[in-house]
Amino acid sequence: MSLRTDPPPAATAVRRFGRAERRVHRTTAVLMGVCVFTAACLYVPQLAQLVGRRALVVTLHQWSGLALPVPVLVGLASRAFRADLGRLNRFGPHDRTWLRAALRRDRRPASRPAGKFNAGQKIYAAWIAGATLVMLGTGLLMWFTHLTPLVWRTSATFVHDWLALTIGIVLAGHIGMALADPEARRGMRTGSVGRDWAEREHPLWRP
Repeated sequence: MSLRTDPPPAATAVRRFGRAERRVHRTTAVLMGVCVFTAACLYVPQLAQLVGRRALVVTLHQWSGLALPVPVLVGLASRAFRADLGRLNRFGPHDRTWLRAALRRDRRPASRPAGKFNAGQKIYAAWIAGATLVMLGTGLLMWFTHLTPLVWRTSATFVHDWLALTIGIVLAGHIGMALADPEARRGMRTGSVGRDWAEREHPLWRP
């Protein structure tokens, strides 16, 4: 069964994301996917034997990781993307209400007020951005081994490896939640969502 659904009728659709936001998300997702896959090939013996060509895998891993911040930096040229970053960076009283409801597993829409982004999406965005920067920093320490003392490289390797595992788990949860919400996927794919969904899931958002 296909996960794709038909776009909502024009009369009931509201614009959620512009071209810049969607392109940044897609490009970042591809780069992150390459990072995760190549990391798995480097650390899981079965995958390493299946893929082979370790030097090529290492090169792909290094350059895709180095390129991860680039889509966001390019996206800053878009006013709409900068506005969304501002929304993600603001945490208000309604977000605390949303989190309390999530912790209680209260799924009633009325108990989870949200603007364009809910509190879970804001926390995820902040965490993955911070984790990406830490991975970039520790990866560079591991890459340019002659620039730092051995103890730095050892510590960087420890942090890089365990944070990579954590990122893999969090990304799996992120993908699972996206698969469970076809309307959210439609918004990221086409830029538009149904008005009923927007009013139910993001009642404080005024498109």
